[in-house]
Amino acid sequence: MENKNYQHTTVLLTEAVDALLQASVDQDPIFVDGTFGRGGHSRLVLSQLPPNGRLIAFDKDVEAIAEAARISDARFSIRHEGFSHMAELPAASVAGVLLDLGVSSPQIDSPERGFSFRFDGPLDMRMDTTRGQSVAEWLQEAETQQIAEVIRDFGEERFAGPIAKAIVARREAGSPVATTADLAELVAGAVKTREAGQNPATRTFQALRIFINAELEELEQALEASLRVLAPGGRLVVISFHSLEDRIVKQFIAKHSKEVYDRRAPFAVPQPMRLKALDRIKPSEAEVAANARARSAVMRVAERTEVPA
Repeated sequence: MENKNYQHTTVLLTEAVDALLQASVDQDPIFVDGTFGRGGHSRLVLSQLPPNGRLIAFDKDVEAIAEAARISDARFSIRHEGFSHMAELPAASVAGVLLDLGVSSPQIDSPERGFSFRFDGPLDMRMDTTRGQSVAEWLQEAETQQIAEVIRDFGEERFAGPIAKAIVARREAGSPVATTADLAELVAGAVKTREAGQNPATRTFQALRIFINAELEELEQALEASLRVLAPGGRLVVISFHSLEDRIVKQFIAKHSKEVYDRRAPFAVPQPMRLKALDRIKPSEAEVAANARARSAVMRVAERTEVPA
């Protein structure tokens, strides 16, 4: 069970909701909160949503679904699915999409979830604990090359090779990595130099979490889905917490913020741009001072342009 003493401070709360609700979409607005978490953004949206508005939330985490059940508002509904499932909504029906890509503090601070090396617990890391493999289960069968690629590609870890070899060597010795403490200790022994102020296991834990939850693939799918479901004038607001996520969001917005010419038909009318980049916002110094986890956050805002006939 989740410890109710765990607190979650929503990053860029007012900035994100303000940007979302400035969508220039008129009647019966529908908004999407792609990552309900502990409901910070959703509750603020509902407090400002008109009576005829609707808010549809998504989350993979069963604890988030339980928290959402506490909201008794006819305008609100939640789906126990990843946010890429917004693709199932009708085309051009949504006034705004909000994606907060951070892991919530209750997830990080619950030892039994296995997200953090600060607490000893089972090496799980699944956002949805009702399906799929845990990290420990995957590490029991993955080959050295596979493990190294995941840690290098999703954690940008220079010592991915030695870490992967150490994981497999321990498994072959009959004592596979099963807990967060096991993994943190093993990584500390394999990482020869460490960044100042950063635990040597930081990048490896990030990489395995991203991989086991297919986070980057789902982000790409959700961004494409947002183009289809957003109405003209609708807002896309995305808060990311590391460079891999932010790069995907930045490149997606840039790609769709320009006209596309067909080089094979130089005189053809270009495809109009589909998004207009509006803003890039970082947390204030005061917010970072109050919540250290806000330090790496970047919020990007874009508007859906007119859908061509």
